[in-house]
Amino acid sequence: MSYIEWFEQHAKKHKKIVEKLVAQGLSEDEIIDYFDFENMVKEENEFCPLYKEPVKCHDIEKLNCYLCGCPHFRFNDDGLGEYNGAKILSKCDINNGSKLAAGGAIHQDCSKCTVPHHRAYVKKKFDLDWKKIMSKVTAM
Repeated sequence: MSYIEWFEQHAKKHKKIVEKLVAQGLSEDEIIDYFDFENMVKEENEFCPLYKEPVKCHDIEKLNCYLCGCPHFRFNDDGLGEYNGAKILSKCDINNGSKLAAGGAIHQDCSKCTVPHHRAYVKKKFDLDWKKIMSKVTAM
């Protein structure tokens, strides 16, 4: 699956859940809490393929799945070309990010970074519209 295919599919799933929670009258904090890993495994098992096992994408105690990605990530299905440090947009990427060669291209690898899965970060970036939070990921 390409980055853009994942992005569009994930946005639809996220929107459906958020619309359901808004219709139930949940507050911003309650919506964020709903996306805690343990709750999502129980309530939204189709949201992430890892929920079926269940296994976390990052080994942290309190993993929040609201963002399921990072607004600092930049993707291009053809890769980043020659790796360019300008694609690294935050200290967390500098410390934990790396490059990954796959499919004949260089891709940003943030697999060791847990920042977007912490509740405080989600709260700071929160918007009901996931695509709005993630709007720059496709900007190259």
